[in-house]
Amino acid sequence: MSGLARILLARGVEVSGSDAKQSRELDSLRALGATTFVGHETTHITNNPLGPIKGVVVSSAIRQNNPELVKARALAIPVITRAELLAQLMVGYRGIAVAGTHGKTTTTSMLTVAMQRLGLDPSFAIGGALNETGANAHQGSGEFFIAEADESDGSFLKYRPEIAIITNIELDHLDYYKSAEGFDRAFDEFAHTAKGVVVCCVDDPGVQRLIADFSTDPSDEPKLLTYGRAESADLRIVALESDNGGMKAEFHWHGEWIGRLRTSVPGVHNVLNASAVILVGLHLGYSFQQISSGVESYTGTRRRFDLRGFVGGVRVIDDYAHHPTEIRATVEAARQVVGAGRVVVIFQPHRFSRTAAFSTEFSSALSLADDITVLEVYSAGEDPIPGVGGRAIADAIDATGERARFEPSFADAAANMAGRCRPGDLILTLGAGDVTMLAPAILDALRSARE
Repeated sequence: MSGLARILLARGVEVSGSDAKQSRELDSLRALGATTFVGHETTHITNNPLGPIKGVVVSSAIRQNNPELVKARALAIPVITRAELLAQLMVGYRGIAVAGTHGKTTTTSMLTVAMQRLGLDPSFAIGGALNETGANAHQGSGEFFIAEADESDGSFLKYRPEIAIITNIELDHLDYYKSAEGFDRAFDEFAHTAKGVVVCCVDDPGVQRLIADFSTDPSDEPKLLTYGRAESADLRIVALESDNGGMKAEFHWHGEWIGRLRTSVPGVHNVLNASAVILVGLHLGYSFQQISSGVESYTGTRRRFDLRGFVGGVRVIDDYAHHPTEIRATVEAARQVVGAGRVVVIFQPHRFSRTAAFSTEFSSALSLADDITVLEVYSAGEDPIPGVGGRAIADAIDATGERARFEPSFADAAANMAGRCRPGDLILTLGAGDVTMLAPAILDALRSARE
């Protein structure tokens, strides 16, 4: 939402908005000229300092009984979703929409940085802020508009991009889709919104199902371009190894060697994300060397393996991972970085519905770490489900509490975590909720422990 506000402000539109609590996003929007409020009140609609409200944009996280939303509808003020606004903002541009259960933000960010390095100055809207600019959105002067396409509520079907990227298709958001078949069907529909090509990871079982359902008639289907480690991939990863906190890879393009790449971010998943970007660049007519140079300059996105500090030989890294597959990939990447040290995790489950659907998978993924703390569920507006919570996940890993434990007190979590760490450890704060707030608190606790 803050990214779209940035773009509207850059286009000269008057913007006001509200959020549940104060944040640096509100501060930055205020500096750009937005009128911002903390808390949700009907007076923001009826007595707004900017004058009569002409339209209201809501995110999927807003409940239907939100007072501003209720008042806007009562006054017959047009209400649209975030995705509908983003689709409107993309009109007139060569759109590139990035979808997938995992990797959307990183892939969108990598593509944005690579295109910036090519001098294309794309407009973009991303779910996280780039390390390079500190911004999650930008109104560019170029012909491209790059957007992260959120599948959580089906709204990614609103876009009509020239290029659609699908990183993977793994079941999530059962609160909305209700079934695996419905989830797959939505991605199939998203692929068919592309006016040109669909770039997708052929290694992924969900993508394989999508490819199998695609028609071979080129007259009514977008063209498929694939990447991955499989022999059938158009852009194939033929060599891969970790390298001093990053990754090194070599590639074949339609069977011919075209070059090597070194990423600054760890993990096999990030090489796959980079492959999607390279494939888009090749499709647009750029050489491997041109596009890979931009990918190599990408240093990360906030909340995606985001190094928050280093105290007393202990690294603290914050990551948005909130699905079991994402957690597994992040812990494995941390293992590559930490070497002989321990991987220590503090995880906050996100949404009761997701926790109920994947409780066993969460326990399995988290068990790859050496020391695990599980917080209570961040509800994201959902009502609690009896018997579903952080304690069940922790107990499934280690009921003795020696290696895994449930921490009911958010306020005590940082000090308790810092007290168990030793030099050489890497601490991961994981989750899509407010667990990110613990990273600076853990760093403070580590400093206090040294004094």
